[in-house]
This record gives sequence, structure tokens and C-alpha cells, in this order.
Amino acid sequence: MATSSKIKLSISQHPEYSVPGITSESADTASKLLQENHDQHHIFFNKSGLHNHIAHHLLTIYALGASPSILKRQYDLNKSYQRPQGSFEKSIVNDMHDPERCKTYLGDEKHYHDFLVFFQDEMDRKGWENVLNEYLFKGNERADDLLARLYAGFLHPIIHLGFGIEFHQPAVIAEALAQAAIQSNWMIPLFIGAEKVAKENDQKGSKSLVQLLDEIHSDEKVSKAANWDDGNKIRDGIIKRAPEEMIKYASQFTVKESELEEKTAEMINAVVYYTGGAQNPLKQVKFDFYYIHCVNCSIFFSAFIKQPWLSTKNKIRLLEWKGRNDLTMYASRRSPDVLLEEIENYQPKRIAGEESDQWADIFERVKNREEDGHASKLVRALAHGQVICEPYEYKKSFRIKKHMWLQLGNMAIDSVEAGKPEWVRSAGFPQAWDHVPERPRPQL
Repeated sequence: MATSSKIKLSISQHPEYSVPGITSESADTASKLLQENHDQHHIFFNKSGLHNHIAHHLLTIYALGASPSILKRQYDLNKSYQRPQGSFEKSIVNDMHDPERCKTYLGDEKHYHDFLVFFQDEMDRKGWENVLNEYLFKGNERADDLLARLYAGFLHPIIHLGFGIEFHQPAVIAEALAQAAIQSNWMIPLFIGAEKVAKENDQKGSKSLVQLLDEIHSDEKVSKAANWDDGNKIRDGIIKRAPEEMIKYASQFTVKESELEEKTAEMINAVVYYTGGAQNPLKQVKFDFYYIHCVNCSIFFSAFIKQPWLSTKNKIRLLEWKGRNDLTMYASRRSPDVLLEEIENYQPKRIAGEESDQWADIFERVKNREEDGHASKLVRALAHGQVICEPYEYKKSFRIKKHMWLQLGNMAIDSVEAGKPEWVRSAGFPQAWDHVPERPRPQL
């Protein structure tokens, strides 16, 4: 049985997207490797705050049918550069039960293990569902602070939480909460500010995300607020130079109770649209490294809205914050042109129509690729997106339709297999494409 400190996968579980035929041997192997990672490694693999993606990677390829040998090989590849978790201080863990004292430890990566033990203790006493409702979703100052941190670090904590919930692993949920606690909270003015404006303008209703993307693209102040040399293009660009304008756009994405499923699909479609379409027609196809995190996170919102312990109000809030984050992320990379024809006209590396171009082949290629999990997460999220968005593809607000999903899957795997750089960073800036090889010119 899975607990706050023990990872135990079972083939009886049903992830949001998985392939048939997952074996109990793979479940046992993945559980063992995830347990080792949980017990031994810090959530950051260096002092700069770069994330340990082992849990993300293993759970993704496990859902895509990875064999025990593939799981072990990928784990060994990525454990080689992880840093030790370090010891925890019982006195600090005790301190954390005092909300005022707990504040003094927030945002400091050296307290990851302390927070991990703290949240495990809380789960053991109260149950993980109650802990999430208390520490993330209560709506008070403490919960809102941690909820904002959950979206920090390019969505890594909420991605981690999503894996924990999707795969029913309280230990991974504890890791996610501890990870959120050591992130910064500088996005909270954006989220709370957008909520305030949305409430004031409630009678106006919601615009679609793609309509808002188009408006942001046309707004020179917002679309050019970030500079190439900004250390963090959201914090130092958008929030510093166009905060009121960004809040105005973000506030116009709202969700009603009756729209939860459709708006979840809309969010997925919109982030895939701008992530896949942010291409340079003169260069090889590459996905933006920051944008893919918005796609990789999207799959978990299908899991969040199914949770019986989470109130409808908080399901809506989670989704609204995600949509507002995605709009801000788009703007922060200089709001690139979204070229839908790049997706529609893409020629896969292999001959179209052959079985090798289908999802099964894409999954096989990404499972075996030596990587840290970003590509496999992207591929699984795209395959999931196709399923979730299909019922709504007739709507104008859903710009990714039908064959484009498989096109995107091929673009994703082809682009990382094409060699360095695997990703482009900040696709709206010309400088981001400097080291990407040119496309071969078509032969006349």
C-alpha cells in the first residue's frame, strides 16, 4: 500500500493516459526506483534550483509501457548527477507546525528535507487529501502563498503534485508540497490581482484563451515587455514592465462550474497551439523549453477535476490560475507568431501512413531515448490532449484539430532526435534560434 513515505504502484491504477499491457514487473521496478529517489535525493540536483525530474520521467515512461530494463537504464542515467537529500532537523520540523515560524523557512532549498518530513507527518495524522485542502486550498493567506509557489519554478511543483495525484502516491504528493515550499512566491500579485479584477468584471464573461493570445500578440507593450537579457522573463519582464496590462488579460480567462471539462480541454488546446506553432520557418523544428512545461502540466488538470475531495470552487481556481499562467508564459517569450501551417504541413521523419508514424512508434522512440523526461512528458501530454479535445474540435477556440495531434507528436520526437539543441529557449526572440541549424532547402 502506498503511504506518505512508501511508493507502491499497481497495475490496477488508471493514469490519465497510459498504454495497454503495463506489467506488474514494471510496476514493481518503477516503485523500487522511485522509492530510492524519494529516500536519497534532493528535489533540486544543484544549488541553482534545477529540478530532479526522476519521478516525472519514470512515471511517464511507466505509463507508456516501459519495461523493467528501460526503467532501470533511464533511472541510472539520471541518478548520476543528483545531489544527496541531506539530513533533516527535528527541531525545525517541529517549528513548522507554528505557521509564523514556518514562514521563516519558506523559499530556502536547504529545508527541502525538513518540509518533506513535515508534510509526511501531517499526512500520517490527517490524510493527504485533508493536508492538501488545508495547506493549498483553504483560501487563507498561508494557503494562497503556498498555492502561488506551486506554480513557480516553471510549474515543476504542480507537475509533481499532478503525478502524485494521478498515480495515487502520497509520497510523491509530499515531495511536491516540500518542493513548492522552497520555491519563490513572486507570482502571487499576478494571480491575486487577476482574481480581483475578474471579480470586478464578472458580468463581462470570459474570453477564450486563443482570443486572449491574439490580443496579447497585438499589444506591443505586453508582447515586448520582456528583454533578452532579463534574468527571469516573467518576473523581470512582464511583471516589472507591464503588470497592469498582464493582469487585465489574465483576468479575462474565467471558468464557470458548468464549463470545467470544456475549459480544461480549451486550456490544453491553447497551450499546445502556441507551443507547437512557435516555430522559425528558416530553422529546424524545435519546441520552446519554457512553453513545453505548460503542455506537460496540462495533463494533470484532467485528474484534478475528477478528485471528489477537492471542491468545485478550488477546481475552478486551479484551472483559472493555470490559464493565467499560460497567457503570461506566452507573453514572456516575446509573444511569437503562432504558425499553424508549421503543424499542418509538417513532414514526419518517416513516410506518412506507415505504422512507424503512429503513436505507438513515437512512444517506443521516446521511452528509449536518453533524456531527463521532458520529451516523454511532452509526447504523453500531446497524446492525452488529442483524446480530451476531440469532443470540442468543432469550436473556433480549439485550433488544434484531428491529424495535427499526431503531427505534433512526430514534431516532438523528430526535433529532439535531430540533435543539439534539443529545445529552443524563448522562441519569440531571434537570438534564441542562433544555434539551431537551418532547414534543408527543398529541392526544385
